[in-house]
Amino acid sequence: MNQVIERPPLWRRLAPLVQGYDLPLLVGLALLATLGMVTMYSVGFDHGTRFVDHGRNLLLAAGLMFIVAQVPPQRLAALALPLYTVGVALLVATALFGITKKGATRWLNVGVVIQPSEILKLAAPLMLAWWFQKREGQLRTVDFFIAGALLLLPVGLVVKQPDLGTGLLILFGGLYVLFFAGLSWKLIIPLVATGVIAVTALVLSGDYLCQPEVDWRVLHDYQKHRVCTLLDPTKDPLGKGFHIIQGMIAIGSGGVPGKGFMKGTQTHLEFIPERTTDFIFAAFAEEFGLVGVGVLLALFTLVILRGLAIALAAPTLFSRLLAGALTLSFFTYAMVNMGMVSGILPVVGIPLPFVSYGGTAMVTLGLSFGMLMSIARTRRLIRA
Repeated sequence: MNQVIERPPLWRRLAPLVQGYDLPLLVGLALLATLGMVTMYSVGFDHGTRFVDHGRNLLLAAGLMFIVAQVPPQRLAALALPLYTVGVALLVATALFGITKKGATRWLNVGVVIQPSEILKLAAPLMLAWWFQKREGQLRTVDFFIAGALLLLPVGLVVKQPDLGTGLLILFGGLYVLFFAGLSWKLIIPLVATGVIAVTALVLSGDYLCQPEVDWRVLHDYQKHRVCTLLDPTKDPLGKGFHIIQGMIAIGSGGVPGKGFMKGTQTHLEFIPERTTDFIFAAFAEEFGLVGVGVLLALFTLVILRGLAIALAAPTLFSRLLAGALTLSFFTYAMVNMGMVSGILPVVGIPLPFVSYGGTAMVTLGLSFGMLMSIARTRRLIRA
């Protein structure tokens, strides 16, 4: 007697691909992306295809997230060392053979022009999480120093390009791994205290240090100008201080309810520079006001808290360290962007996640949240 085997329906065959995804995280990301599309439609209506291109970039990020989410965390761990090695090698090649634009050597032609420093935003925390996973159960102080050296190597190469903003993002991504791995407070407190003392001294002596004849040596001139502009943007209101001043005016003019969708005067009269990229938060705050900013902050908080919850429930040390670092890196992107637009941090060219226009940043976000989804899926499927 011939046995008839019924083929399961398509939805059942596709179910394993979507089973186990973290719904709160997906909802938070979807709402952020929707808010980004609405904002881009308003601020980018006279920028040609910016709105359409932003939608394409979001779809690309979603596709990458879906693909990477299918990769188990143990496979991600296996990619850590090769990805880190390739990333550092490309940074060295950039220093030797890279393309220089506006005094910075940040790009490399490998058939297509790439910015290798972007690779290290993910490769550095991956590498450090892999390292501590290998040392689990036998961690010593020297292991933290080795991890610090692994982190400072790419950071130093990126800062030398010069690209202080990306270098700081890579640094913080790695420091989060060190912190979650159990870095002693005896080392953390002196570093924090040194930073507080340095910032205080800079603020108190800013008038002298920002004189043209004073050479900061450790920083490039443009980096010195950014810090001095932060301390007093009114010294050059039509030049280096223009960005910060116009951003603060736009944020303040929005008030509580905002001026309304497509009704931002600072935005549409083109007083806000880079309004589709780095300064899109100023345009958003002008049109949607304090209420809109509160909604945006709530969505960022939802994503960050959910990411930390995934890290807390992760089944392995590697997964916990990676999930925690990726989540706090996302927090850093949002905090630094909103801080620089609001005039409380220097302008460093960091986009607002899922809201600012940019293909490279969106690819990085898609890969990051793909890894986070992979960790969440693995935990849920194990429990199931």
